[in-house]
Amino acid sequence: MVIGATGQIGRPAVRALARDGWEVTAASRGGGRDGTWPEGVRAVRLDREDDAALAAVVGDGCDLVVDVVAYGERHARRLTSLAGRIGSAVVVSSVSVYEDGEGRGFDTQAEPDGFPVYPVPIPETQRTVAPGGATYSTGKAALERELLAAGDRLPATLLRAGAVHGPHCRTPRELYFVKRNLDGRRRRFLAYGGESRFHPVSVHTLAELIRLAAARPGSRVLNACDDEAPTVAEIGAAIDAVMGVETETVLLDGAPAGPVGDTPWSVPAPVVCDMSAARRELGYRPVVRYAETLPETVGWIERRLAGRDWREAYPRMWEVYGDLFDYAAEDAWADGRA
Repeated sequence: MVIGATGQIGRPAVRALARDGWEVTAASRGGGRDGTWPEGVRAVRLDREDDAALAAVVGDGCDLVVDVVAYGERHARRLTSLAGRIGSAVVVSSVSVYEDGEGRGFDTQAEPDGFPVYPVPIPETQRTVAPGGATYSTGKAALERELLAAGDRLPATLLRAGAVHGPHCRTPRELYFVKRNLDGRRRRFLAYGGESRFHPVSVHTLAELIRLAAARPGSRVLNACDDEAPTVAEIGAAIDAVMGVETETVLLDGAPAGPVGDTPWSVPAPVVCDMSAARRELGYRPVVRYAETLPETVGWIERRLAGRDWREAYPRMWEVYGDLFDYAAEDAWADGRA
């Protein structure tokens, strides 16, 4: 059973599990199907917040539950309450649970000197934020704690995902470059010298990790990122190559100047994760390179933007990042530097 089956992670996960021979029930709020799924996949409606409905879909039991939308202590406890009917679980968490040696994490990044300075790469043994319910990071930490504590009853692999990319994403970071190219903006600005690295993970990488963990039940946490962690400048150049455009990149030495140079990847210190545990415990090997995934990602964004205001096409992006396309501010900054 895959919970959140019609989301960006769920779609390829269902496909990968079905290809491996699993009988898959694809559960989602709308109960829809993806056109790439085999006919044998069973699609059902499920509200993740409805505990009784979840228990009903699990029914007398299933060998595996993959939960890509679980968050917080309550969701974890609902899964563990069904431990007698679930063989094992694979649950998506986030690299945002990590904090550095000074107690800084994703929740402190807006504070002065608040961005975490992690080891490169970050191992799964790195300390994490205290579990709670106040933020996304603390909620994911609470999810992890509850599931790991119940490992003797319900083996659960927790996948700490990086910056997810691929089709069907509600907040595609690639939008930053795609829309600029579509708008004919041939000059862009990148803070921190364009060297920011925020480890991405393809939906195909996640599907592969889910597939492998399904076949090797255990109670564990694993980083879930691509093999590469390109810089923001490298990402922009790769998107340009897919779209067939040439651009000029203006590099800012330090932090963004207001909105100028600020991208969804712009961080003052690298966030790069160690994938050796997944290789060791699951036999994971990279299945795709970042640049290889871009044509489908860029194509998806272009189709969704066609004839629409970007804030209408991606309202969650607007909510999370604000105005990523303040061209007037960019031009004014450039004029002031000329």
